[in-house]
Amino acid sequence: MENLAPEEYRPRRIHLNTASHGLLSRSAADAIRAAVERREYGDGADVFPAVAAARAAFARLAGVPVGRVAAGNSVATYAGLVAASVPEGAEVLTAEGDFASVVNPFHVRGGIEVRTVPLDRLAEEVRPGTALVAVSSVQSADGRIADLPAIRAAARAHGARTFVDVSQAAGWLPLDAAEDDFTAAVGFKWLGAAHGVGFLVVPEDLGGLRPLLGGWLSAADPWTSTYGPVREPAPDARRFDTAQPLFSYEGAAEAMGIVERLGVATVHAHDLALAGRFTTGLRALGHEPLPAPGSAIVSVPGLGGRQADLARAGIEVSDRAGNLRASFHLYNSAADVDALLAALG
Repeated sequence: MENLAPEEYRPRRIHLNTASHGLLSRSAADAIRAAVERREYGDGADVFPAVAAARAAFARLAGVPVGRVAAGNSVATYAGLVAASVPEGAEVLTAEGDFASVVNPFHVRGGIEVRTVPLDRLAEEVRPGTALVAVSSVQSADGRIADLPAIRAAARAHGARTFVDVSQAAGWLPLDAAEDDFTAAVGFKWLGAAHGVGFLVVPEDLGGLRPLLGGWLSAADPWTSTYGPVREPAPDARRFDTAQPLFSYEGAAEAMGIVERLGVATVHAHDLALAGRFTTGLRALGHEPLPAPGSAIVSVPGLGGRQADLARAGIEVSDRAGNLRASFHLYNSAADVDALLAALG
């Protein structure tokens, strides 16, 4: 259980906090620095190829054609776009305690009913009149994994669509975005990109979405659509592109390429082995983590107050509602886990 890509990462601290943000690889950081330098010295090099490369890399990891992937900047942006497509008076079903970026756009939409139920009852609570089920595939707070096959089956049985945020899954948990109607993700966690990189996967028929947020980048030919209304939107998911922080997109494909080269299955096994080592060690210390079978995120009640002391000791974790949240990824090792356990002991 050593670091899977030691030459790509050079942390000065023990980073067990990927659920908050991942580490930039050396190649991604170098690409961002090079882009900043080009801008500093007035180099007019085209920056949009980095967006195209990142879109293609995410499409491969998500298991969908690149034409189904829109590139933007946040899950909340795309949740708002999906919320706008829900029919007036229809119901959106969400999970209790899910991340705000997933659920808040539906609450502020108006004219629809948002019903919230426990995560483990989401599938059984789909009913006639439910238009959409919106959920994170992995819960940010405690690492629980949604039963997506059951949720999808229930949604299809009632003619509902699914909107799934895979921000806490993409990069360590195998994805099959083709099975959902809409899939959103940010790139700065397990995919290793910088803040500001985000994606939306839409159906082949575009899912009835309107390009409400589209500017010139959403046009079939952006460079001839810079003034006035966009007369011809892109024929595929690119019509849902939103403003892209271009420095952030530099290096994003390189970062996701590390996961691709290693293979998600390899990363998955590595991350779960570390999470299992931590869970075993916690129990030896008399602590019981919250149940989250098969997750790379481990949340421990009552230990959140240790976060500041751990940070001073050079170990990065999160405090979430009094729970200590540790998350394990490809640049972590068994030694990192043991250092955290020793500090907690």
